[in-house]
Amino acid sequence: MCGIVGLFLKNPALQPELGKHVETMLIGMTDRGPDSAGIAVYHSPVAGERCKLTLFNADTSYPWRALAGELGTDLNIEIDAEQRGNHALLTASATEADVIRWLKAKHPDVRIMGYGKLMEVYKDMGLPVDVAKRYGLAGMQGSHAIGHTRMATESAVTTEHSHPFTPAPDMCLVHNGSLSNHNNLRKWLRRHGQEFDTDNDSEVAARYFAHRLAEGATLNEALEAGLVDLDGFFTFTMGTKDGFAVLRDGVACKPAVLAENDDWVAMASEFRSLAYLPNIEKAKIWEPAPATVYSWSLH
Repeated sequence: MCGIVGLFLKNPALQPELGKHVETMLIGMTDRGPDSAGIAVYHSPVAGERCKLTLFNADTSYPWRALAGELGTDLNIEIDAEQRGNHALLTASATEADVIRWLKAKHPDVRIMGYGKLMEVYKDMGLPVDVAKRYGLAGMQGSHAIGHTRMATESAVTTEHSHPFTPAPDMCLVHNGSLSNHNNLRKWLRRHGQEFDTDNDSEVAARYFAHRLAEGATLNEALEAGLVDLDGFFTFTMGTKDGFAVLRDGVACKPAVLAENDDWVAMASEFRSLAYLPNIEKAKIWEPAPATVYSWSLH
């Protein structure tokens, strides 16, 4: 059992309040996931050829600035690093592919939690209220965010196994449920060039969707393909640079609630995480249908 939340702001005037509302939503899912929590926030885009990466090492005294200096020297690029908890936000005047390649070769002890031009991912062990405070979620502005609270059922309780999972730039996935064919699907995806960081079944789903998108599928087509290829029970919420999407399996035994008004669209595993959103009384509220893709976009 896990908890999922998502908030997509249609009204730009609300963007300064994004983190505050997502924090309340995330804490509302504590009973569904006290082991660990994570959030992906879409905000503060970097321009031009720059990229940003959210990095993790369990050592809170990890020498992030030394790493940044080494990276800048080796690739002859401009770098900035800002530590947040046991994470660091790294911005670089390079492609994320070049930075990721360097990190894997020179610093395999560093985990890459998220990357792209918009998305920052922070996830950690502990209660959602503590994780949210540790990374300053309430003060984050932006257009949309998704979050997850985890109660581990099929893999270890670690920061790496926490959600969201990032399989491609500015894309991430959170999952409530379990997949029964993830081992075979992981082998198939590896043969198609996908690399894995954990044994978590949710990472398999994330990389499956990334593979379908890389093949040229639209977001809706990729999610619909998952209804055929993914065996098990699931509610997925996917974040992209343009918005977010929600999908439940054909049985739909994992709970989900959607709400929408003129200012925002929100999703949560239970209504209690929607109850304090502004003007919730004016929102249309419904349970997403089984095997149906719901998506919203900024464009």
